[in-house]
Amino acid sequence: MKVIIPAAGIGKRLQPHTLTTPKPLLKVGGKPILEYLLKPVEELQPDEVIFVVGYKAEMIEKYVRENFSFKSTFIQQDKLLGLGYAVSMALDNVENDEVLIILSDTIVVCDLKQFVNTGDYVLGLHKVDNPSRFGIAEIQDGKIVSLEEKPAEAKGDMALIGLYYFSESNCLKTELSKLVESGKKTCGEIQLTDALAAMVDQGIKFAPSEIKNWYDCGKKETLLNTNRYLLKNQSDTIEIEGSNIIPPVYIAENVKVDNSTIGPYVAVDKNSKIVDSIISNSIIGEGVSIFQSDFEDSIIGSYSKVVNAKKNVLNIGEATEVIKDNLKEK
Repeated sequence: MKVIIPAAGIGKRLQPHTLTTPKPLLKVGGKPILEYLLKPVEELQPDEVIFVVGYKAEMIEKYVRENFSFKSTFIQQDKLLGLGYAVSMALDNVENDEVLIILSDTIVVCDLKQFVNTGDYVLGLHKVDNPSRFGIAEIQDGKIVSLEEKPAEAKGDMALIGLYYFSESNCLKTELSKLVESGKKTCGEIQLTDALAAMVDQGIKFAPSEIKNWYDCGKKETLLNTNRYLLKNQSDTIEIEGSNIIPPVYIAENVKVDNSTIGPYVAVDKNSKIVDSIISNSIIGEGVSIFQSDFEDSIIGSYSKVVNAKKNVLNIGEATEVIKDNLKEK
């Protein structure tokens, strides 16, 4: 099996954090987004994992090579023309192989072995309230009968969530090549959904696989929601003398917490310091210093400093200072 992971985007909706870190390496629940994808992939023992990269590609390649032993290939995406274009670039170097495609900005919690055994062609789906934002599958009698990208009038509410399986990849390769050669775009991009829709029209039967646990990491609000879910399902009870730790939380090694209330739903990366503060529902980066502050629903970039931020909601990038008063550090 070949696994294709598109990861070339600049992550504009998650700026300022993506100005210094590519979106797949942003941390949620104490780990990079990419780790949640690649651990289950590793269990499949793939023949090769193909990453389509662009923005800050060297950081993604370094992380993968240092943490995973499977064969990995990195293809530089020359133009940001959409998901269909990215996948077509990966397929240029693939024969008529078994292929699994996973997007790098969502976390899907499911049994991948079971997923790929659902049928010869399988699409991961999740019920949504706003189908006009997604590729939507129309399902009749348990079968996918049509697919449309961001429909104005949707024929269903089951959205494509970025998980696709093909027992053979040539048909997908052919349809994507047609789109690239013709320059046909939907919503300004070459869409993978359009190629899949063409396959359905040709009579290829896609099995729908409803994924209950699907978590978006594409913007600040959804990243914090995903952080909440992950902490709720994986964090341990933590006690720190002199402070109130309200689970679930993640506190990495070499973190100093003094006279503070942390939690619920807070992830703190290593080598950070929190003093005389109250923090909830937030992600705190590595090497952050926080003093005399009270905030929630926030993301603090690594190596930043926050002093006397009271009743705030913060969203600050790496190496930023927010100092509301000239208070002395402890």
